Amino acid sequence: MTEATVTRDELERRIAEVRSRTRDPRAGIYGPGSISWRINREGIIMLGGGRAALLQLAHPYVAHAVAQHSDTQRDPVGRFRRTFMHVFAMVFGDLDHAIESARRVHRIHTGIKGPIREDVGAFREGHRYHANDPEALFWVHATLVDTAVMLYELGVAPLTREEKERYYAESRLFAGLFGIPERVMPRTFGEFEEYVRAMMASDVITVGRPALEMRHFLLRPPRPSAAPFLAWYRVFTAGLLPARLREQLELPFGAREKAMFERSIPLLRATYRTTPKRLRYFPDYVEAKRRLAGKPAHDAFGRALEKIALRAIEPVR
Repeated sequence: MTEATVTRDELERRIAEVRSRTRDPRAGIYGPGSISWRINREGIIMLGGGRAALLQLAHPYVAHAVAQHSDTQRDPVGRFRRTFMHVFAMVFGDLDHAIESARRVHRIHTGIKGPIREDVGAFREGHRYHANDPEALFWVHATLVDTAVMLYELGVAPLTREEKERYYAESRLFAGLFGIPERVMPRTFGEFEEYVRAMMASDVITVGRPALEMRHFLLRPPRPSAAPFLAWYRVFTAGLLPARLREQLELPFGAREKAMFERSIPLLRATYRTTPKRLRYFPDYVEAKRRLAGKPAHDAFGRALEKIALRAIEPVR
């Protein structure tokens, strides 16, 4: 890993590049004709959240930053809400709101730094991490892109090679809002796939003590009524992960779990594809469409469903 970090000046240079490539500031960095809106509007992508989070935590920079600086275990729902408030502002918001979120996230990341407190993979105890490390930032970005493609194809429809190339090319604009330099990013989706495979097999991506502790927390039922869903979701998440990391994360995936995973995929796909689109799409997407149509943006129905969903995963206090 490099010792470089994304400075404020570097962020502003990347923001200027993103601004120059934005056709309609009202639509934001993408807009209705983009494949990014088409893929990222789908709620089923959230089922890949466990996979993406665990892949991120398998990077010791991320795991130790979360352990030392995050309030995830005290307020997981609040942490989830704040994270996706910024992500969706960048993806579906107008350009001004996307840039505002980019600057705010960079400012927060600037204070997140410290030592890795164990020997883990490629890192020795005492190695310093920084949340604005460009290569670690890109790994986090890569987990989101890779998981979104996987879940979209699993639940919605297959993507052609050209569509995947286009989605990855568009995702580089989103990466620019984190100040990630072009030199860190693979140029094509094919190169991106090779990067993800290589990282997952490398000693950079290795589950250490904080990552394992967070895994047990994240996949623990927040309340007794959620236990059946979490039992299924642990198996589902395990099935989406490579075997090496699944084992390091202590996620069982024997014959019973594999059969459960394989049986659930066609059922999940059939259920999701017959679900009305009004229930499938994130309210942030609906509000973006309403904004561009000159209508009051607030999606009262979608936000009410969102509150119900968040309440269901909030731990009993």
